[in-house]
Amino acid sequence: MGVNVRELARVVQDEFPDAEVSGFVGRRGSFEIVINGQLIFSKLETGGFPYEDDVIQQACDGKPVQKITKSRAPCVIM
Repeated sequence: MGVNVRELARVVQDEFPDAEVSGFVGRRGSFEIVINGQLIFSKLETGGFPYEDDVIQQACDGKPVQKITKSRAPCVIM
């Protein structure tokens, strides 16, 4: 099973219990992550899903967030 918003939300909230994580259905094939109003990941740009550790690092390193460009391939069920 590929990464989905529920799984990523669980990972983030395990690390940051007070974090507000939300998701909504958008354009088909899209998966975007925004931290403090700044887009840090877009599946439309990378073609895959982010690694959870990269998202956590962006959220907690105390530096300004930067766009994540590394991704893993999306899960395809045939």
